[in-house]
Amino acid sequence: MQATAQQKKNTEPSVDTSTLHEVIISSLKFPEKKKNIVQKIEVITESNIKKVNAQNTGDLLQSTGNVFVQKSQQGGSSPLIRGFEASRILLVVDGVRMNNAIYRSGHLQNAITVDQNMLERVEVMYGPASALHGSDALGGVVAFKTKTPVLSGNKKKMMYKGNSLVRYSTANSEKTGHADINIGGTKTGLLLSGTFSDFGDMKMGNNYPDKYPDFGRRTQYVSTVNNIDQVVINPDDRRQIYSGYKQWDILGKFLFKQNEKISHLFNVQLSNSTNVPRYDRLQDMRNGTLRFANWYYGPQKRKLYAYEFNAGFYDTSSFKIVAAFQDIEESRHQRNLNNESQQHRTENIKVFSANADYRKKIGMHEINIGADIQLNDVTSKANTENINTGATGKLDTRYPDGINKYNTAGLYVGHLWKMRNGKFVINDGIRIQAVSLHSTLVDTAVQFRLPFTELRQSPFGIAGNLGVVYLASPSLRITAGANTGFRAPNIDDVAKIFESNTAAKQIIVPNTGLKPEKTVNFEIGTVKTFANKFTIDISAFYTLFNDAIAYAPFLFNGQDSVLYNGVKVGVKASQNVAKAKLHGFSNSLTYLPGSGWKVYGTVTYTYGRYTRGTGEKVPLDHIPPVFGKAAVSYAKNKFSAEVFSMYNGWKRINRFNPDGEDNQQYATPDGVPAWVTLNLRGQYDIIKKITLQLAVENITNRNYRVFASGFSAPGRNFIMSLRASL
Repeated sequence: MQATAQQKKNTEPSVDTSTLHEVIISSLKFPEKKKNIVQKIEVITESNIKKVNAQNTGDLLQSTGNVFVQKSQQGGSSPLIRGFEASRILLVVDGVRMNNAIYRSGHLQNAITVDQNMLERVEVMYGPASALHGSDALGGVVAFKTKTPVLSGNKKKMMYKGNSLVRYSTANSEKTGHADINIGGTKTGLLLSGTFSDFGDMKMGNNYPDKYPDFGRRTQYVSTVNNIDQVVINPDDRRQIYSGYKQWDILGKFLFKQNEKISHLFNVQLSNSTNVPRYDRLQDMRNGTLRFANWYYGPQKRKLYAYEFNAGFYDTSSFKIVAAFQDIEESRHQRNLNNESQQHRTENIKVFSANADYRKKIGMHEINIGADIQLNDVTSKANTENINTGATGKLDTRYPDGINKYNTAGLYVGHLWKMRNGKFVINDGIRIQAVSLHSTLVDTAVQFRLPFTELRQSPFGIAGNLGVVYLASPSLRITAGANTGFRAPNIDDVAKIFESNTAAKQIIVPNTGLKPEKTVNFEIGTVKTFANKFTIDISAFYTLFNDAIAYAPFLFNGQDSVLYNGVKVGVKASQNVAKAKLHGFSNSLTYLPGSGWKVYGTVTYTYGRYTRGTGEKVPLDHIPPVFGKAAVSYAKNKFSAEVFSMYNGWKRINRFNPDGEDNQQYATPDGVPAWVTLNLRGQYDIIKKITLQLAVENITNRNYRVFASGFSAPGRNFIMSLRASL
């Protein structure tokens, strides 16, 4: 029996689609069996997190074959779900919203500040989830659940457990070390962990598509010696110079189990990095040469301090409170080639949040009631620095340089009705949410004069969901549902001032006339298992996206262009000028022939078009090409191995959005070519407490870029890891 259980543990797919009795926790506030939920939710378990052995959480999500991830630099990972990305996807860690007042609609890198080595599970909720989670959950939710201290259960002895990891990867000379320790008593438990990673410059593949032998090559770069810039030839044009960085993550949790019904959990998370080069910008050209001498993000700093109270969690009544404070700092630094003026822009975001959730089981009904608030305080600073003299000067800030407050408050009610016949489960819920935005400007004339000193907004949001689960038999489940989502404009939408596009020479200016974005989504799905060996999971969706915010021409002081940084540029602003329609499907197949073997595959397709204010229909941005994964794995006793292929279809240039974030400048003239990689990984338990992991990724050394990315993927990559447990 033990061997069989071990086989099942080692052979489950990266995202478990067959275990309908699995309990969903992180994305639903309270535990609920997956089979009772209409909305598609997929889980990455702790055992698979270890098996995948990814360098960061973005790579972990991408490895499932179900979540698309964009990268503008090595230190970036922007999840994309059903055609929505960045501020339109909600990130949650341990019940705390990561999305804040300056999450932008472009591409983000915040997900990698969560340490994948301390994840207990990841839950991905597909489709709008605003009825439960509020603003931003237009396309879905990625909920990270970190490990919790384990108690000993023995009144006489303390329990000590620990884990360690060292990993080396050849494509970027990655060196990672991790250690954690758990000390557990009968009522108290302490969990401490630390991870450090050193990522060198990434080397891309050398097997190029025949038509594009130079795609992505880093032929030249800027070298600065004694403050003198010089464009030099890269001796190895497959090495993406200035893409490396370092990161460290610390986690501490203290658990106090007051009694069988009540527990208290204190949670501290710290993430920091060195400067992270914005690799895509370092390729930009102007007047026939490289535009920037440097362009980098400052250290990505995230601090989280949280308290969680649980009462009667597994009784007919359950109550939970999560209160948290987050302190986030991000910055942007750039200098044009042969320009002595370095630009520095720094944003600090302090976020207080509190959630109170209550569940009551009454017969066949489960009722969830909750309230939440989030208070954002943004400070935006900027200055220039002369690299020769050190003299500083004024520079326009990315956001208003005075007060920046963005606050939300919401109430929701959710309901599950498990009918007596056991065949049907009804899901329904509703949320109302109020938002308040207030920004002030102190200096309105740094680059050009702004005609106002204050920005205010007070939008209101409402969302709901209704659906039914039909449990036809233990091997067949059918779902159908409708849900709505909304995203209230944040400070990044309303108040931002920045140069948005190098080639088009345009500037984005503030606009207080924005309304919340809204989605209405319809979806159906089925999971069918044949003879306990073959499982097919199919889901399809159709989404209406209204009042979509997009950049559009705008009159500023009655003018359609202004002088900015000495250059005449066109004026644009975020506006509710678009409406869109999206549809698509995702399928997965799992076949278990027996004797430790498993065959697994996924495919995801999304189509989206939006209508401009002029009535013209154009491709929606953030729409990936068809993508997925195919794998064959084997596990027996101490050994497991997997051969798998990741693939993306063509993204033709005529399907790129002409105005958004699809980054045509980093593709070929025809678009982003299709690609397929072949990969192999395995692990062996040397002794009971020590595991050796070996992998070869991109065996054929294929050169490729993921759609919308300005950074080329790793070439052939050998990975070696050693794990030890206490």
